[in-house]
Amino acid sequence: MEVLEDGPLLNFGLAIIIDSGCERRLKRKRRESFKSLDTNGVSEGKMFNLLETRELMLQKGNKRREATTSEDGKGLHLIHLLLVCATSFAENKLDSTIKNLKELYENVSLYGDSVQRMAAYFADGLVARLLTRRSPFHETIMKEPTAEDEFLAYIELYKVSPYYQFAHFTANQMIMEAFERDETYNNRTLHVVDLDVAYGFQWPSLMQSLSETGNHVSLRITGFGKTVEELEETEARLVGFAKTFRNLSFEFQGMLRSNCGVKSIRKRENETIAVNLVFYLNSLGNFKSISDLLESVYMLNPSVVVLIEQEGNRSPRTFLSRFIEFLHYYAAMFDSLDDFLPLDSLQRLQIEKNHLGTEIKRLMEFDNDEGSSPHFERMETWKGRMEGHGFEGTSLSSKSIIQAKLLLKINSHSSPILLGGENEGFTAFERKEGNAISLAWQDKCLITASAWQCARGR
Repeated sequence: MEVLEDGPLLNFGLAIIIDSGCERRLKRKRRESFKSLDTNGVSEGKMFNLLETRELMLQKGNKRREATTSEDGKGLHLIHLLLVCATSFAENKLDSTIKNLKELYENVSLYGDSVQRMAAYFADGLVARLLTRRSPFHETIMKEPTAEDEFLAYIELYKVSPYYQFAHFTANQMIMEAFERDETYNNRTLHVVDLDVAYGFQWPSLMQSLSETGNHVSLRITGFGKTVEELEETEARLVGFAKTFRNLSFEFQGMLRSNCGVKSIRKRENETIAVNLVFYLNSLGNFKSISDLLESVYMLNPSVVVLIEQEGNRSPRTFLSRFIEFLHYYAAMFDSLDDFLPLDSLQRLQIEKNHLGTEIKRLMEFDNDEGSSPHFERMETWKGRMEGHGFEGTSLSSKSIIQAKLLLKINSHSSPILLGGENEGFTAFERKEGNAISLAWQDKCLITASAWQCARGR
């Protein structure tokens, strides 16, 4: 398996639970350790008191392991406190930030309602920003989940929510349609370039769809991933699945994430090339990296480029505007889980601790005002970028809309799932001009899928 070198990516997890039998000794030891720590100019006593409050919140939840819900109106108060914390942090009013974070920790719970749970992870992200990376407390808050825990959390979310399934099945439908358009000259050969192959969960359904076309078909996937180990596991998983189809020839080439890796890909004669940009461009952060990648993708002259990203309401340019955007987004994600899993579900806790909560803290960790912060863009922004790099949108087929509707219907549990218009449950709706389709939770648009091709005459 060919590998290109690239830098490491950060992960994290939660936190500290104190053994009450040695609590006093630990407190004294930690107070002493604070003397040698840089706390970014924050009062050491106030910071220690804040961290104690956080530990009590975690300890309480760990002991009781029972669901709690906030009183009416308390959720709005927690949202208000988060906004006050973010505002005071942005204005460098750190004493005010600590005061309000302490109140947050006194009222949130990892076993509470969706607002309480979400607020706990945002509070952690803000606390980590108050500490330098040399601090052991920063390391504790941002502790990485194991690769296995991340994988299991991803699987659980994949099973209970239509979020990832909508993205993958919609993308595969777009790829299948491009492959079918090229059948007169592609020798029934499809080459997918996946810029973030992750665990490879998207591709078994594509293999099945290709095999159902009848005649022999060849599928080659060039997948970019975070680590060699993850790529090897993904390769083994996909090769094993491909062997179940007699009329499918399959080849996998793994590469570590790197923009220069796209430039090294060589198109074979008479093959359909599909570039899969699913939850990838937002992760690049800075505009130059996005531009360089799109230029490389254009040089491949693909038959289709599938673009699926988290959708924002605006194009945020400051820490506070990005914070508000993330807050709205993850409020919808946490709220949607309540319709699939009970409050005391360990499955839900695993998803939030090792996946959604991880994402929140990563976003907070990398946030800055220097143009390289991760953020969720509006569909109109991506449209301008794609067109500016020589691509034009392709209209969605009726199959894509029908498939989205069917998928959401299959995934409906206790939650009402609709297609278009109403603000209740999950909703799939076609965007203006028929060039994109979006998935929303109630009135919050979560992800948007669109298909692109190289514009004629560039």
